[in-house]
Amino acid sequence: MTVDFAGILFDMDGVLVSSIGSVNRSWRKWAEHYGLPNPETFQIQHGTRAVDTITKLKPDLNVAEGLQLIEDLEMDDVADLKVLPGARALLESLPPERWAIVTSATNRLLLGRLAAAELPVPERFISGDMVQRGKPDPEPYRRGAELIHSAPEDCLVVEDAPSGVGAGIAAGCRVLGVLGTHNETELRAAGASWIVRSLEDVSAQVSVQGLKLTLNAI
Repeated sequence: MTVDFAGILFDMDGVLVSSIGSVNRSWRKWAEHYGLPNPETFQIQHGTRAVDTITKLKPDLNVAEGLQLIEDLEMDDVADLKVLPGARALLESLPPERWAIVTSATNRLLLGRLAAAELPVPERFISGDMVQRGKPDPEPYRRGAELIHSAPEDCLVVEDAPSGVGAGIAAGCRVLGVLGTHNETELRAAGASWIVRSLEDVSAQVSVQGLKLTLNAI
């Protein structure tokens, strides 16, 4: 199937790069450091900002301190970080003004992960510390649409997590779910319009409207 959009707003972790191993290991070390129960099996909700997770888990903790520690842990743990299938080819096919990254990761972590994966830093991006309210709030994707000078309803959000799918829908965008960190049922329940197994199932051509995307959706 083919669909037309003005531009694409990509989540990063779980869409462009695989970082789930680093995330799980780092947060378990963080949980152990702060004395949370069962740190060896601790898991966070994927797709939300670290600052929001910290505030929920340890409301009495100095947020800047907790954020510094988890950033340091994740920046140091990149051994198995990799580019996900199809991501590099798709990004290289897009005009730079037609896409942006919209991530819950901080600016520092965004730059670190792109460098570790050897992906170029886009001209336009929204990191988790550039917004007042993180996903599933619509603010990040509304801001992303502004960056590519498009109305949200003319943008495609590409997400792997229900919180991000919800943020895209709430912003007024249509959402493409990518399997990986969550399954098809979860992504459809969150509101994804289409689902692909990976970005190898997506190709793009420049069109009068902006982009014509071909999706091999499941």
